[in-house]
Amino acid sequence: MADANRAKAIVVVLMVTVLSAACGTTADSRAAEADGGAVGAQPLDFSAATTEGRPFDGSTLAGKDVVLWFWAAWCTECRREAPSVSAVQAATGDQVSFVGIAGLGEVDEMRMFVDDYHVDAFPHLVDVDGALWERFGVTRQPAYAFVDDSGDVRVVRGELGRAGLADEVNALIAN
Repeated sequence: MADANRAKAIVVVLMVTVLSAACGTTADSRAAEADGGAVGAQPLDFSAATTEGRPFDGSTLAGKDVVLWFWAAWCTECRREAPSVSAVQAATGDQVSFVGIAGLGEVDEMRMFVDDYHVDAFPHLVDVDGALWERFGVTRQPAYAFVDDSGDVRVVRGELGRAGLADEVNALIAN
């Protein structure tokens, strides 16, 4: 039992170290990077709990344009990005479904982040084991997975800002 707990602790420390390094990038290295993602034929076939403890079934989003925002409560880049996410989500109304995916942290801290940064207009999922991050190939935060209504995925890692996110969302809607 002690060996299992030790192994879990080592994995958590390694994940926090890697993600902390990614979150602490300099302004010169913050340019967003994109790829097509490799999530399989049914990218939204997953389930998770929201930060409020409610079940969430990703398959309810199938056939819709979706923005998945990957963030961590302790990430300073995510904190800077939150107002942009909130503004673009509000501006798009029902045209696009936004879902936040919080990783590597305590659920209470995730809830506080949602409240403090006023991103409570859409659901946020708890991904403490990193399964959803891994599914979408997310290795640093913030990151986005843009899933169009046919299920095609484009993953963008890094800050986008309001204008960059709005451009990505408009391209998603136009597709």
